[in-house]
Amino acid sequence: MPIEKGDFVTLSYTGSIAGVIFDSTDEDVAKEAGIHSPGALYGPVTVAVGSHHVILGLDEALEGKDIEEEGEIDVPSEKGFGEHDGSKVEAFNKNSFKDKPKKGATIKVPDKGEGTVVDVIGNRVLIDFNHPFAGKELHYRFRIEGQVTDIEEKVKGLIRLYAGQDMETSFSDGTLTITLPPGINYDRRWVLWRSRIVHEALELIPDIEKISLVESFTRQEKEDA
Repeated sequence: MPIEKGDFVTLSYTGSIAGVIFDSTDEDVAKEAGIHSPGALYGPVTVAVGSHHVILGLDEALEGKDIEEEGEIDVPSEKGFGEHDGSKVEAFNKNSFKDKPKKGATIKVPDKGEGTVVDVIGNRVLIDFNHPFAGKELHYRFRIEGQVTDIEEKVKGLIRLYAGQDMETSFSDGTLTITLPPGINYDRRWVLWRSRIVHEALELIPDIEKISLVESFTRQEKEDA
């Protein structure tokens, strides 16, 4: 049965620009391409089709496909990381930076965000605040590994997708319980995406009526004197 918008599937993919790989769910491919991140969770990702959990062009390509189908797609910039906006390239005085800016370096500018140094001319530093891949055509190889129907597995997929972690879940009588690992509230990524995870779980999975986040603390036994 063809995949429809709203279906949860597990997806493997590798993205490249002009033959250079910039992202992959395959750990071996990431290592070979020199983009491996030691703290990342590799393997197929769980996504809800049509929810923009992956690049728009790839997301649109999934609808109508079959489980275990493989494919390749070229994604234009407007359905990738967006067009390059020339107004987001700005000049700054080199003396306003603590460390000497170097061409190609990523740099943070107060009230502007993070950008890439594209040139240093005399005392002027040109910084591009567009996404590094803005204006570029993307190429994806992908495989739809399977369909996800279990409620807990759908939620676990959302947690991995946004928070980059595995968490214990349970579902009963319309209530989904997520057991939070110790210290998770100090994790910046979890704090940033927690509300999004809860919102999408309620919106995309109609069987869930309530979500409970449970944080537990265990008494530490005192050592004998």
